[in-house]
Amino acid sequence: MTKDYSRDFGPFEDTIWLNCAHQGPLPRVAVAEAEEAIAWKIAPYKMTTERFNQVPQNLKQVLGKLIGAPPEDVILGNSASYGLHLLANGIVWKTGDEVLLVEGDFPSDILPWLGLRNKGVNVQLVKPRQYVIQPDELLRNITSSTRLLCTTLVHSFSGFVADAQALGEICRSKGILLVLNVSQALGARRFTVSDASADALVGVGFKWLCGPYGTGFCWINPQLRELLQYNQAYWLAMQTADDLAKEQSTPALRDDLGARRYDVFGTANFFNFKPLAASVEYLLAQGIENIEAHDQRLITRLIQGLDAKKYDLLSPRDEARSTLVFISHKEPACNGEVYEKLRKEKVFAAYRAGKLRFSPHLYNTEADIDQALSVLNSA
Repeated sequence: MTKDYSRDFGPFEDTIWLNCAHQGPLPRVAVAEAEEAIAWKIAPYKMTTERFNQVPQNLKQVLGKLIGAPPEDVILGNSASYGLHLLANGIVWKTGDEVLLVEGDFPSDILPWLGLRNKGVNVQLVKPRQYVIQPDELLRNITSSTRLLCTTLVHSFSGFVADAQALGEICRSKGILLVLNVSQALGARRFTVSDASADALVGVGFKWLCGPYGTGFCWINPQLRELLQYNQAYWLAMQTADDLAKEQSTPALRDDLGARRYDVFGTANFFNFKPLAASVEYLLAQGIENIEAHDQRLITRLIQGLDAKKYDLLSPRDEARSTLVFISHKEPACNGEVYEKLRKEKVFAAYRAGKLRFSPHLYNTEADIDQALSVLNSA
């Protein structure tokens, strides 16, 4: 018998949330952590130095376990864009260097690099055959000037999954940096820094990790990280709050901080980071493999239950399948009407580029999928 994870979430007030690709709900253990964080702020004497210092340390521990990296190599951010900007603005570029991006990728994977054109960097968008760049397409677009490829692992507008291992092997063999955005994957599928020869992973905490909005992380290969030239000197990375009790002296930059140097300002963000750590701990306790199996059962039920006479499946049926399912009515002009009918019946999906997107996660049940299918197939 499979576990009913839904008991650890909600209540959802008779609604069905099938839009985790937008926002994942907090599990109850994370709600309790958020409430404790509020209690610290209501009565600040409860926010001891030990608690204050422990917030980022705990989060780095669980994120490191999740991605298979030493916790001291995890960089805390507020988005996936945070890490992408560290890289775009921290790598030392030369005139004529080339960056490869994927046309149709999520804007966060494209925008940080476009400003490099002002520095003489050639930023090229590769148009893939089918949403994500394939190994042969990467090989055809590599030139002697190519230095970096940035791409998503799971494509936000189709649900297709990139072959990260094959892309990583090509990049490593050509001396090209690979940056992967895992925001639409991590938490719904197992993925670690060793699963692809990637030089950097970036992700958010508020989708499949079921954490608060305004959370994210970055992992950068230490060898690359130490080559960055990024002017960031947050005082709590350079010192501790305890240092303020000492006799004042002129602050000095430190060069022994490692990844900690690049943590987002306000690193002890207890309102967000306490519940995020609890959410990730909860997912790890359930077993990412078990969660992936649960999610894929829901996806299979959704795909198999669709009325093929009414709807086209736009996402992969089997191979390269993620937990994002895009469908379209046979009459695409009807998609907006179907979306509104779903909302009226308290089934919340997403409407993207004229298509319907469903993204269930562990808090959903087979009954949720059946209710969604009932609305869809009667539309």
